[in-house]
Amino acid sequence: MRKIFLMVLVGLFTACTDLKDKAYTSIIASQFNPTASDLASLKGAAYSNWRFILLDWDGLWRAQELTADQQVIPGRPNGWVDGGVYRRLHEHKWTAEEGVVVQTWNRTYAGITNCNRVIYQIESGIIPIVGEDKEATLAELKVLRASYYYILMDMYGNVPVVTQFDLPDGFLPDQSTRKQVYDFVVKEIEENVSKLSTKNDVSTYGTFNQWAAYSLLAKIYLNAEVYSGTAQWQKAIDAADKVINSGAGFVLEANQKNVFVTENQNSREIIWALPLDAIYTNNWNAFDLHMQSLSPENQATYNLKSAPWGGMSAIPQFISSYDVDDERMKANWIQGQQYSSTGQELICGMGGFKDKPLNYINEVPSIEYGESVHGLRLGKFEIAMGSDVQLSNDFPVFRFADILMIKAECLLRLGRDVEAAALVTQVRQRAFRNAPAKAVVTGAELRGPSVYSYGRRDINSTTMEGGADIPFGRFLDELGWEFDQEGRRRQDLIRFGVFSKKSWFSHNATGDTNKHLFPIPTVELNKNNKLKQNPGY
Repeated sequence: MRKIFLMVLVGLFTACTDLKDKAYTSIIASQFNPTASDLASLKGAAYSNWRFILLDWDGLWRAQELTADQQVIPGRPNGWVDGGVYRRLHEHKWTAEEGVVVQTWNRTYAGITNCNRVIYQIESGIIPIVGEDKEATLAELKVLRASYYYILMDMYGNVPVVTQFDLPDGFLPDQSTRKQVYDFVVKEIEENVSKLSTKNDVSTYGTFNQWAAYSLLAKIYLNAEVYSGTAQWQKAIDAADKVINSGAGFVLEANQKNVFVTENQNSREIIWALPLDAIYTNNWNAFDLHMQSLSPENQATYNLKSAPWGGMSAIPQFISSYDVDDERMKANWIQGQQYSSTGQELICGMGGFKDKPLNYINEVPSIEYGESVHGLRLGKFEIAMGSDVQLSNDFPVFRFADILMIKAECLLRLGRDVEAAALVTQVRQRAFRNAPAKAVVTGAELRGPSVYSYGRRDINSTTMEGGADIPFGRFLDELGWEFDQEGRRRQDLIRFGVFSKKSWFSHNATGDTNKHLFPIPTVELNKNNKLKQNPGY
């Protein structure tokens, strides 16, 4: 089912002299009578944009991770300066022309347009679906559209809400406030969730069934205070409980790594994922974190078809925050001496460490420059032997551990510490199988300080800020250890008040809460005089 949205049009031709002018790459609407088996293909175009938004080059993943305190792309012997783009993200000095700003906007609105188009085609009868299929399909597309507006609300805040496809020429949409976007998104989900499928099987994999929709709603309510000014902790718990009590078979994997293996589509922890397949995925940078992170020499480790590009690594302060017995640090980060697939020791091929062992260490000199050995590399998602530029691992957007931690955080903020601690302990247990006593946490600990040693920490500057002044700081740590590399850290740092107040690695605290939103792209302001730039840009 990971190929459910990867459509291939095939024309079959036979050798003859009687040529007929017939197109095989398009379908005449009047000649198309879809059945229930066609619905997945009809919706596929609207779903595929999520993959482009999150995982393509200069996408949402980079916006959420490279601006935060876990990953960094320093200059490397093989490049990665790229006009200072990664440094600007790290230092919170991005502009309205930045790739992540422009591309996330464009790709997300493309998804909205695809949703609006298919909704219009169904409602107008161009696509003749009737009865329960029609109602369920429209509800699913509206929730999917709401998920795109959730991205825009989180990234830009004040954006136009467009729900109509057949717009007149020259139409310019009005700009909505972030609160108005929030109200729209919540309303769309709540009005349509009951019409979605309750199945959790191959027929709903990669689509919005009720449990994926409730997961999205829980995530939005978790961040409601940021989006709307009013906290909604109990509503987030209620939405999370819909999933927890669904009876749909969601459980924590005994080993977290099982969620991220190449053939992970059968994981019972995944609630909603982006289906990916290296053979059928047609965009070159569909899912290439291994290429962005590993050094070129690691091609021999995994027999990769192309040499990796060797840029992204962990920020040393984050790695140092792990407990030594936490299996996630060992399982999710590639570290130490590197070997070929035949067991030969790999040697650095460039830079100041050329001809020395490729031994990844938890040190990076600065955002300005790092050698091949500097920084642990991203390895949460399994890298299959013989992989190409893109991996075939499906990307989990919502998983059961996320739902448990959403509920735990909200319980903690409502003073229900014992219940919160029990859920966090449940998530931690699989990470401390060799030290089970360490899996247990208390509410008092979760309310306590972060163990992340915040402050500038590179060769140019050293400051000591610590994490003692972060409310619920230890819970923020738990989110970091469980969900690293999953494209969400910026959102969590904003909710916990850390994003603009703390320094890390080569990033100085700005104190500028305007940076909690990205700017409206300049090109969009030039196209629509109804749009106003976000404050501070």
